[in-house]
Parts: sequence; structure tokens; C-alpha cells
Amino acid sequence: MFEGAETMENLVARFYHIHSYGRITQPWKSKETKSSNFVFLKPLFTKPLTKFPSLTTQTLLASVERSSTYTVSDIDSVKHKTLLVETYHEHRRLKILLDKLEKKGSNPLQILREDGDWSKDHFWAVVRFLKNASRSKEILQVFDMWKNIEESRICEFNYDKIIYLLSEEGMVEDAVSALKEMKNEGLRPSLGTYNPIVHGFSREGNFNEALNLISEMKEYGLVPDSETYDGLIQAYGKFKMYDELGLCVKMMELDGCSLDHVTCNILIREYSRGGLLQRMEKVYQRMMSKRMHLQSSTKVAVLEAYARFGLIDKMEKFYRMLLNSKAPLKDDLIRKLAEVYIGNYMYSRLEDLGLALRANFGSSDLVWCLRLLSCACLSSRKGMSIIVREMRESNISWNITVANIIMLAYVKMKDFSRLRNLLSELRSHRVEPDIVTIGILFDASRIGFDGSATLDTWRRMGYLYRDVEMKTDPLVLTAFGKGYFLKSCEEVYSSLYPQDRESETWTYQVLIDLVSKHSKIHLSCITPN
Repeated sequence: MFEGAETMENLVARFYHIHSYGRITQPWKSKETKSSNFVFLKPLFTKPLTKFPSLTTQTLLASVERSSTYTVSDIDSVKHKTLLVETYHEHRRLKILLDKLEKKGSNPLQILREDGDWSKDHFWAVVRFLKNASRSKEILQVFDMWKNIEESRICEFNYDKIIYLLSEEGMVEDAVSALKEMKNEGLRPSLGTYNPIVHGFSREGNFNEALNLISEMKEYGLVPDSETYDGLIQAYGKFKMYDELGLCVKMMELDGCSLDHVTCNILIREYSRGGLLQRMEKVYQRMMSKRMHLQSSTKVAVLEAYARFGLIDKMEKFYRMLLNSKAPLKDDLIRKLAEVYIGNYMYSRLEDLGLALRANFGSSDLVWCLRLLSCACLSSRKGMSIIVREMRESNISWNITVANIIMLAYVKMKDFSRLRNLLSELRSHRVEPDIVTIGILFDASRIGFDGSATLDTWRRMGYLYRDVEMKTDPLVLTAFGKGYFLKSCEEVYSSLYPQDRESETWTYQVLIDLVSKHSKIHLSCITPN
């Protein structure tokens, strides 16, 4: 190494020492290592770094690259380290900027004036901040000021991003203003400029403006693509304008846009939600003939449509398709399928449904509910016992849904002995009664069961003085009905004046007293003396 040249270690150490501690250091060699390349740092003086010219990345790299003794890997190492330092300072500056914006009453225009300018990354960070802070109305003003600082920022790319963001935020009029300004600057809009605005107007139901924009696009020589029409189709479906949706599809085809798999999936979803099964199936057959991909969300929409109309065979076909695709199914959709089976007295299918869900997605409260309901509706004591044993072996705790299903089955079978035992075991299962449980007790008492002891126990434990709650899965009432007590509660409650409903604190005891007072059936067997 030539005399006086710094080693790579010394250069990097001196660079980081300056940036980390704000003081200048000078290398010196120890007597013991005079012939070695190891260098130590000896401080000469300490002063704030701001008193001296800053050591830039370019200065450091130039110093490194001037020495032929450094390898390429040495230079790459220094570049990497200096990049880390620059990234740190960039993040620090961005944090300072965002801290200013987060202050109450902050004005991004004033902050930009004070800072003089922002980098591209900082500007878009400010835009994201304003969007997330529900201050999107300030975005266009900030963009106008920022782009005018440097002429190169007045470009199609920046305008397209701003127009897209404004349209997505529902600020379509601002997006249109940006479009007009873009044209005034001599820039040429593209499909990517127009499509977000067309979709924005469509989402608002302003289809006249959306169609006018499409005409304007054509005047500019821009041919609408399938994405343009996809937004219109979704909006027509949202507003249930299915005739206009059909005309839109025809206009799309006249413009030379073929119905691709994205458009077909949208059409199926919108037709299924509208209950237009024939149109839905027609598009589906078209997709199958062209081997197009059917999205999971589309399968779910079709499944919901068939369940709504009780078309069991078709419903099960799409249900199996979804299971095979391992697509997650929401509980509400599962309940719709179960309601179809219950409505058609196909109780054994509830067990099949529960087992299939468990095999694909694991056990859940809904899975146990379905399996228990299947046995309870079939009045199968053995089936219920098997499932209860499985729950115990799997360390599954009971909930009020499980308890109420079994008790309703016992009431249905007039098995008062098992009903009494189960009522006494609720506490050991850490299950507290809800309004359905209270109804079960009343309805059982009407057909000969003595529920006075249970009711007194609940009263002593304070259960009856709690606010009324419904914690039982709604499928239970679908399967067994509401029963006399719950129906009486609804009738009495609906007969009250609105002010009386709001003024009363609705506990179980208040509800019991009210039903007892208005009921034509004598309920003294389970009411307090």
C-alpha cells in the first residue's frame, strides 16, 4: 500500500465515527503494528458536525475508488453501508414530515412552503397520510403546489395516480377537474385516466356522466376496454338496473370488447344477487364452454342464489365445488344451507354438512350445532349421546346452544326426567340460561313439567335479574320454532307504546311478569307466589 493511503477499515470507521458521534478523528499507527495494516482511531478534537463540511456518499466513494488497492467487494461494502446511512436519514426526514402533519390543525400547503420541496417518495407519503386521515379533499391542492415546483412532475403518470385516488375516494368532481387540468397542460389522457372516473360516476349511480365520459374517450380515439364496462356492469347490478345491465353488455360487444372471464364472473355474481337464475346460468354455460375460470366469490354467489330458492340439487353441486376448492365458507352461508335442509325436513343432511365442514376446516361451534341439531330433530337420544361423548373426548366445552338443543329435544320427546337432570347440570357445565332457555322452561311447564324449582334456583342465583340476552344459534329456532313463550314475548312487547319499551329495563323477571300478566294461559306454576 502506498504511503499515507487510508485502509478500507480506517475509511469506513472514520466515516461512521463522524456520522455517529459528530467529531473528527485522525488515524495513527501503533508502534507495535507499524508494518501491519491495522489502524486505530485517535481523537484530535470534538466539535459539532455542523461546523464542518458534511462527508457525502460521493466523497466517500470517490476516495475509495481512487485507490487501486481496494477490491470491488470493498467498494460494494462501502456503497452498501452508505446506502444504509442514507436510508436511515431519509426515514428520519419522513418521520419529521409526518409528525408535522399529525399535529392538530396542520396545513400541508404551509408545511410544503416551509420545507421548500418534497421528494417524490415524501409527496406520495403525504398523499397516503391525507387519504388515511380522511383528508382527501386536500390532496388536489397539495398536488397542484408540488407539481409546479418542478416542471418534470407535470406528467401523465402523476395525473393518472391522482385521478385514480380521487375517484376511489368518491371525489369524482375533483378527479374531473384534474382531468381538465391535465388536458390544459397538453397531456394526453389514456384509458387508465378515464376508467377510474367512469367507475366513480357509476358507483354513485350517475350513469349519464359515466356514459358521456365513454363518448368523450371515443372522441379522443380511445376505445373502451372490458375494464371500462366491468365497472358499469357492477354498478348497474348494485342499483338493480338489470335491463340497463343487459344493454351495457350489448354496447360492450358492439365496441369489440369480448366477454372475458372477469366480465363473466361479474355478470354471474350480479345476476345471482338479483335472483335472475336463467341469465346467471346462461353466462355460466358460456364460461364452461370456453373453459373460463370461475372465481370462488362467484361460486359463493351462485350457491347463495340456489339456497335462496331452495334448489337443493344445484345448491349441493356448487357446495361440493367450493369444498373441493378448499375455499373458506362463512358461517352465515352455512346457516343458509342448513335452513334449506331444515325447511325440507332433511335433518340427516345436517349431520353430513357438519362432518364435511369438520373434515375440510376443522371443528367449530357451528359444526357441533349442526350435528346435534340433526340428531335432536330426528329425536335420536343415542345420536345425541354419541356427539356429547365426542365433545367430552375432544375437550369441547358446552355453550348455551348445545344445552338448549338437547333440552328442546327432550321437551319434544316429553322426556321430563332427562330434562330435569340437564337443567340441574347447567351450572356444572358453566352454562347460564338465555331467553331461549327461559322459553324452554315455560313451554315444558305448559305440557306438564314442574319447572318451579329450577326457576326459584335461577332467581336465587340472580339469573332472572340480568338483562335479556339471546345467545343461542338462530338455527335452533329455525329447527324447533320459537315456542309459545317467545311468541308471547314478541306479541306483548310489540303491543307496548314506544316510550314504554324504551323506559323499561328488560330483565328476564320483568319479561316473565309481563307475559304472565297478559297471557291467557295460567302460568302460576312457575311464577313467584
